[in-house]
Amino acid sequence: MIVPPAGVRVVIATRPVDFRKGADGLAAIAQSVLRLDPFSGLIIIFRAKRADRIKLLVWDGTGLVLIWKRLEQGAFRWPPITDGVMRLSAGQLAALVEGLDWSRVHVPRQGRPKLAQ
Repeated sequence: MIVPPAGVRVVIATRPVDFRKGADGLAAIAQSVLRLDPFSGLIIIFRAKRADRIKLLVWDGTGLVLIWKRLEQGAFRWPPITDGVMRLSAGQLAALVEGLDWSRVHVPRQGRPKLAQ
């Protein structure tokens, strides 16, 4: 299971990309189309037209890392296809990579502490 460190930003590019592209091609899409900095340490998730494939792109401080996964059965659950990106939590990323329904993983809201009266 892939679990990113706490505090890392995770985004999904909601529009499918050409899966023949490698790390440099996906980094160019991130910069020019999505207006993201692929060298900032955030994790960018790309989807193929076929819903059973994903690529994760991340800068680890020394180079671009590209992780590719294809599900043998079933398909990944994707947000609606739109322009832009959608932010995910670390738990949602872990569920997505495992092929689970990541939309059912919720991040607990941190409320303000109540003041004593």
